[in-house]
Amino acid sequence: MAAETQLAKRVGFRLTDAEHRAYLAKVESSGMSASEFFRDCVLTNRTRIVARQPLSNDKKRVLLVVNKSGNNLNQIAHVLNAARLDSSASESTYLAALDALESIELLLKAHLQNVA
Repeated sequence: MAAETQLAKRVGFRLTDAEHRAYLAKVESSGMSASEFFRDCVLTNRTRIVARQPLSNDKKRVLLVVNKSGNNLNQIAHVLNAARLDSSASESTYLAALDALESIELLLKAHLQNVA
């Protein structure tokens, strides 16, 4: 068998349970193996590619900052919750911190919808 026609490269991807069931149903109804079905659909251009809009530099920067902030906020929330559970923080301190975290969440959500 010539090197060009030998099936030597493996391709893998993940699907949700529902997507996997739909994929297997289509494979079964095609009468082909999963590999044959995938090659037939993709390599004969029977698929429709919808290009995603590229992110603006502003949006990339905002997403970076929000992701980093979100991680830090989550860590703070966990520490506060642990302090409340072991009684090392007063209830009023805990509630004030929780209010501040909720305000930050609302501000971030509101502003993210406006990023182009």
